Amino acid sequence: MGNQFIMPKKVVTGENALKDAEQFFKSYGKKALIVTDSVMVQLGNCAKVEEALNNQGVSYVVYAEINGEPTDIMIEKGLELYKNEECDFLISVGGGSPIDSMKAIAALVTSGGKISDYMGKVIEKETPPTVAIPTTAGTGSEATQFTIITDTKKDIKMLLKGPVLMPSLAINDPQFTMTAPDFITAATGLDALTHAVEAYTSRKAQPLSDVFAVSAVKRIFKYLPIAYKEGTNAEAREQMAIAALEAGIAFNNASVTVIHGMSRPIGALFHIAHGLSNAMLLKEGLSYVLDGAYDRFAVLGKEIGVATDSDSDETASKKFLDALANIVKELDTPSLAEKGIDKDKFFASIDKMASDAIASGSPGNTRKELTAEDLKVIYKKLWD
Repeated sequence: MGNQFIMPKKVVTGENALKDAEQFFKSYGKKALIVTDSVMVQLGNCAKVEEALNNQGVSYVVYAEINGEPTDIMIEKGLELYKNEECDFLISVGGGSPIDSMKAIAALVTSGGKISDYMGKVIEKETPPTVAIPTTAGTGSEATQFTIITDTKKDIKMLLKGPVLMPSLAINDPQFTMTAPDFITAATGLDALTHAVEAYTSRKAQPLSDVFAVSAVKRIFKYLPIAYKEGTNAEAREQMAIAALEAGIAFNNASVTVIHGMSRPIGALFHIAHGLSNAMLLKEGLSYVLDGAYDRFAVLGKEIGVATDSDSDETASKKFLDALANIVKELDTPSLAEKGIDKDKFFASIDKMASDAIASGSPGNTRKELTAEDLKVIYKKLWD
């Protein structure tokens, strides 16, 4: 059976990537909607993109209301501004939330309706051109056909997809990640690590996705602790930007598994940032499914150097899991309790979270068969 492999139409990476890529802006349209958040405006990141647009004689309007995880309400406001200002393409500046929001707004420009209408469906109508400029090294949204938007009426995070959501241009310039504080660097970096590990151990893994996934895992283990401790380390920032892109390409084609499936409901109900909820789940979630893919986890253990060829697959897998637990700890990842989540409310929500996770489809990509009851066990272990 043949494997389809999808990537962004154009990618520009490395130092001065924005300067080198700005020439493409005028080919996308005459007026851009810049989708971002207030922090990006305050830090001056949005101004850098505005300057690039001015250099090319392209008009723009800024929509800086993506503060927090994107919701259907934010998407509706962005769509209204896009139409009222007669924009013809979109640029996102920020982490996964602005990039995901840009995709959702672009989808509604041509497909119409509300974003919740596309839950469980493939978005098929070609969107206006989109440019993704990530300011964190983590979500990989600049390289995927997915967007995650919260349905505020149902209190669920919707995973929406379609090849048309793939950005026309991804600009990975490490100058933007220099502004990320240490806790954001940690959470987004662990998000990228989760993408890569899940892509490699997914039922949908394929040879090309494996190449990107393994490279991302190795790069992240080497450079994420450095980027976390030395935020201005240019090499670490650039390597993490590449790793996030690699991980995004990997899971875009191989999908994600149990961790992402369980993470989204935590984020929707308890407003924990996506990368952080992934990190909280890594140890217990992967420990539970390790025996379904010893051969795959063993490869990762050997690739990062914590296991040797003389180790059995089971032993090498467990060494890799220990390495995962150690990097999560090294990056000072808080527990649910430390984030102020009420244990009783969490336990009262476990049935809904397990049901929502299974419904997302992601746990079904795990090589070990999982039911809602299995996920309930994992959720409870987060408090052990």
